[in-house]
Amino acid sequence: MNVDTIADFLADQRDETPDELQYLIIQFENFWERKLWHQLTDALIEFFANPKSEPQRLKFYKVFILKFADKINQLKLVDLGLKAATQCKDDQERLSFLTDLAKKVDNENSQDAFVYALAAVARVELNLRDLEASRRDLDKAERILDSFDSVETKVHAAFYQVNADYYQAKADFASYYRNALLYLACIDLSSLSPDERRARAYDLGIAALVSDSIYNFGELLQHPILAALTGDVAWLQELLIAFNRGDLAAYDVLSGHISSNSLLKDHLEDIRQKIYLAALTESVFRRPPHQRAMSFGTISADTKVRKDEIEHLVMKALSLGLVRGTIDEVDELVNFTWVQPRVLDMAQIASMSQRLGEWGENVNKLGNWIEATGQDIWAP
Repeated sequence: MNVDTIADFLADQRDETPDELQYLIIQFENFWERKLWHQLTDALIEFFANPKSEPQRLKFYKVFILKFADKINQLKLVDLGLKAATQCKDDQERLSFLTDLAKKVDNENSQDAFVYALAAVARVELNLRDLEASRRDLDKAERILDSFDSVETKVHAAFYQVNADYYQAKADFASYYRNALLYLACIDLSSLSPDERRARAYDLGIAALVSDSIYNFGELLQHPILAALTGDVAWLQELLIAFNRGDLAAYDVLSGHISSNSLLKDHLEDIRQKIYLAALTESVFRRPPHQRAMSFGTISADTKVRKDEIEHLVMKALSLGLVRGTIDEVDELVNFTWVQPRVLDMAQIASMSQRLGEWGENVNKLGNWIEATGQDIWAP
């Protein structure tokens, strides 16, 4: 297409453009004629960012942008392509459009843009329930990402978001949990709508509870996304906090909400086992290191688990790496030597402060005793 034809296209589009965007069409003409590709790209990004440009985006991309696509920043080209793709009539057309876009930027010097586009392709494949194709493209994107020394945050964010949603679709809750947190680490939370923040926080909380490998919720409890759990889902944050401190009484109060979510209801027994393990680790954590030899009876009283099930509970905790120690089956005694570090709430911090105070007093008493009994030795 020659310059005159492009000029005619822009003139035609000017008639369809809202008044407040007319100045950008004039800029397009100016920058195109002067071959100012950087300025033209930025003007197009501004144009595409305005919701009123939606009906024109796809046409602009196909007729205008593709004429100089190889002359501009390829990440910005993908940004423009993604916005244009929203105007495709269905996911099949969108998949074809985005696949062509990914092929276009699959060059040695634009692999970051390729990953960015590939994540978008995987998203549409996920929407079409073609999980095999989505996984294949995500694996390809991950291999490329792993080879980068650095890459723009939005590329990582795009990958982690789709990867998280893939694992959610596969009911792989631990992988969903990790990738969703990585996605949130790559974005500004204010870029998500209140409904999106609420949905993401809710899904993360559910995944943490039903996962068979996540027993420490510290990273999630520290994340500001949980502030979105308000109103009729506020109980979920309270439940996560109860798990973190092994609070069986709070769990009993909140457990009635479990039936409100089918996933939690299906994993009820696993969740109950998880709160028993949390109660065990909290019981060990509360005790000073020199007082961590605990009888089966003590553990039973702290965890509300029957005495004949204590050995199984402790072995489970040992196998998961939540605690370390040895079991004396004859004397029904467990010697704990280590407990997994955890995020503390204010009550737990107060308890630790008290223990540190007691430790300081004991050290002071020991010093006084040594000084009193060793006067003859220390005398000059």
